[in-house]
Amino acid sequence: MLTNLSATNSIVSQWISELRDTAIQTDRLRFRKNLERIGEVMAYEISKLLPYKDEAVTTPLGTATCRVLEQQPVVATILRAGLPLHQGLLNFFDGADNAFIGAYRKHNAEGGFEIDQQYVASQAITGRPLIMADTMLATGASLILALQTLLAAGKPSQLHIVCVIASDEGIKQLITSFPEAHIWAGVIDAGLSASNYIVPGLGDAGDLAFGEKIQF
Repeated sequence: MLTNLSATNSIVSQWISELRDTAIQTDRLRFRKNLERIGEVMAYEISKLLPYKDEAVTTPLGTATCRVLEQQPVVATILRAGLPLHQGLLNFFDGADNAFIGAYRKHNAEGGFEIDQQYVASQAITGRPLIMADTMLATGASLILALQTLLAAGKPSQLHIVCVIASDEGIKQLITSFPEAHIWAGVIDAGLSASNYIVPGLGDAGDLAFGEKIQF
């Protein structure tokens, strides 16, 4: 299933316009905050689809039957661009466990690239909702590799994939690789550049959020 938040008018479209705007996106604090706020909206929408149970809660005047999450999700992200989006999800799923994947694209002289995945840390995911946050979904290669690594260790009860800007190509690749997943996109762009960056996109989300990287 695919949910494109831009298909319906909401404040998310305003935040995405600010993320894209070269006159605004140089404000790193504002850039990170907009990613975080989009993560919060995504978390609220995802929360409607998670399983709940009744729980008796003692109040000062008696007992109330409340609906609470049946199980806390695992919230995962790919370092480093996904961190603000991940934080937005955690602001709402504040009891969640977490998973982190270190991966990046290594470009070669021929214009192609390979994914270098060097770090994975995760709580147990078997039987639990898994929410994967990746700010930019271009080709989908790094996200697919990260999910394959996590799913090799267990099968979640639900799989939600959250991105702010996705390409048509990335969406197609995810649907093919994970047909059971619910994909949440802030907006979907049609194109990819020759270097496999989303067009019109917004540039490099990691650099804009945290400063230009130097590879070691």
